[in-house]
Amino acid sequence: MRSKRNRQRSANDDFLGFTASIDFDQRLWRHEIAASIAHAHTLAGANVLSDAECRTVIDSLKEIATAISHGEVVFDRSREDIHMNVEKHLVDRIGETGKKLHTGRSRNDQVALDMRLFVRDGLAVIISEAIELQNQLIYKATEHATAVMPGYTHMQHAQPVLLSHHLMAYFWKLQRDIQRFQECYKRTNVSPLGAGALAGTAYKLDRNIAPTMLGMEGVTENSLDAVSDRDFVAESIFALSLLMIHLSSLSEELVLWSSHEFGFVKLPKELSGGSSMMPQKRNPDLPELVRAKSGRTIGDLVAILTLLKSLPLAYNRDLQEDKETLFDALDTAKDSLHALTSFLQAVEIDRVRMRKAAEVGLMTATDLADFLTMHGVPFRTAHGQVQSIAEESDGDDVKFIHLADNIISRNLKDYETLDMSFLSVEKSVGRRDIEGGTSSKAVKTQMRKAASVLAKNVQTASAMKRQIEKAASLLE
Repeated sequence: MRSKRNRQRSANDDFLGFTASIDFDQRLWRHEIAASIAHAHTLAGANVLSDAECRTVIDSLKEIATAISHGEVVFDRSREDIHMNVEKHLVDRIGETGKKLHTGRSRNDQVALDMRLFVRDGLAVIISEAIELQNQLIYKATEHATAVMPGYTHMQHAQPVLLSHHLMAYFWKLQRDIQRFQECYKRTNVSPLGAGALAGTAYKLDRNIAPTMLGMEGVTENSLDAVSDRDFVAESIFALSLLMIHLSSLSEELVLWSSHEFGFVKLPKELSGGSSMMPQKRNPDLPELVRAKSGRTIGDLVAILTLLKSLPLAYNRDLQEDKETLFDALDTAKDSLHALTSFLQAVEIDRVRMRKAAEVGLMTATDLADFLTMHGVPFRTAHGQVQSIAEESDGDDVKFIHLADNIISRNLKDYETLDMSFLSVEKSVGRRDIEGGTSSKAVKTQMRKAASVLAKNVQTASAMKRQIEKAASLLE
């Protein structure tokens, strides 16, 4: 039997309960008020507001901002969204003059501007957090510059590498992430204000006043595109998803390395969990959660792409659903970066255990094949011969060295006695002295480049901060 609708609830209540966005878009209040202050200046420049009216509007908007920041404002769901809530508080304070503020703009270009300001802020925070993790990776790499560890392919012992080289691999992954965020920031940082609902505005407004005051770099070119475009949301979430995949990869390794089978790292007590049953255990909860949260951002990416699929021009109410997805992706990535940086800073590395692991598993077999090739044996022939003795030695490194001595004497007629220490892990690592290689010299060069890149990242982040502070200062 179907239940009857509660007759005390009107159809309008049901409608607002489903369509109102104030419960989540209230996070945009700072950007809404800053954008409204900038718009007031634009209206004054077009003589829509007198200088006195402009001052009254701006002063009242600042008072509203202070009240919201102090928790003194109750948002009204019947006003649907942050735009109408702020406008209602403005009109309640200054009356008819407050109603003039919406001249020449629509909620369509209004929300597009607020979202661009919010994304811009969020990306700047993510970049700053990523820089902190990069800095920690360089610090750990420097601290353990000479530590040797096994390098893996297919999770099988492959060749020895320096731990510093391994850690720097994640530095460069993060660098690509930061570059993507910088590019997203640049495309986001333009103003759609003046696009109106979809066709622009009949008022002679100078569209460059608002972006100049807000620290933005120009205006959008097409009014239809301006109100419908959420590319900046989608590509930001993509960049966040790829970042989280990189963090997940690093987390996976930290989880593995903390296991008894690896024993490469010791979990920091203050940043690991215990067992409710087994008193001896410490668990890598933090990297496990970062690894899991990567799935959230991937889900957010799928959600925003699905949302945008097949939308006709121009604005559609579907676009209201971009916010919670974006908020979640930004929050998840920011928290994950911060947590993983703290974890990496506190974790202890067992250099001895890593070194021992690098000395087993025939890790320098490739060096033997390379040695034969350098003495005239075609590489494929050398590869086949070394593969043969690797299988014969069955993982026994001592037996492998003995067989290696035999194979060298068979291939090199002038061979008499050779110091087989050339197959040591140190010499194997040292021979990879090519740009981007794992030798100590190459890694030092790499780290010098990384330090220079990091310094430029800091400069760029500072420039972004100045732009964002320009908008924030409008509320002061």
